Amino acid sequence: MKIGFALFEGLTALDFVGIYDPLTRLKTMGFIPDLTWETCSFTREVRDNTGLKFTPDKVAESLHNYDILVVPGGFGTRILINDPDFIDWLKTARDCKLKVSVCTGSLLLGAAGFLREKAATTHPGAYSDLEKYCSGVKKDRIVDEGDVITAGGVTSSIDLGLYLCEKLAGKEVKEKIRLQMDYPAILNNY
Repeated sequence: MKIGFALFEGLTALDFVGIYDPLTRLKTMGFIPDLTWETCSFTREVRDNTGLKFTPDKVAESLHNYDILVVPGGFGTRILINDPDFIDWLKTARDCKLKVSVCTGSLLLGAAGFLREKAATTHPGAYSDLEKYCSGVKKDRIVDEGDVITAGGVTSSIDLGLYLCEKLAGKEVKEKIRLQMDYPAILNNY
């Protein structure tokens, strides 16, 4: 199983790291030994909205060969939804079995056409921006539409990561990862 994390200028670091941490523990804790992942970007340099720099593994390469594509959010999404080259790059993920987003990453999935006839969620401040891309905006923390899963605001990234751990490896594995992360169960009610 191969995961691609799509990074971009102006992302929110926690949107990325919050889901990255539990998902990569599927391998590092021995639950899915053949799991691999790469960070991907359309540009060589990526900085979050505060200047934190990320170095992508892959630059401007097709996203078609990933089983799961993860798209974080951030203020950069508002510019990129109108960037045809970036959106065409995201569209190369159309054959990925699962496309997931955190926060306003759903706007990018929507601009790429992946939310047509699907319900979705995003950061509460971007609900109205999401409406044009999907069949309905839900105010849920996680919205699972089968091949597309969207999550709400920034901290939902951890919940989405654990949700995917359960979806991929079962509830017992998700609980072991949650406990290793010292993430309170009371907060993890998706």
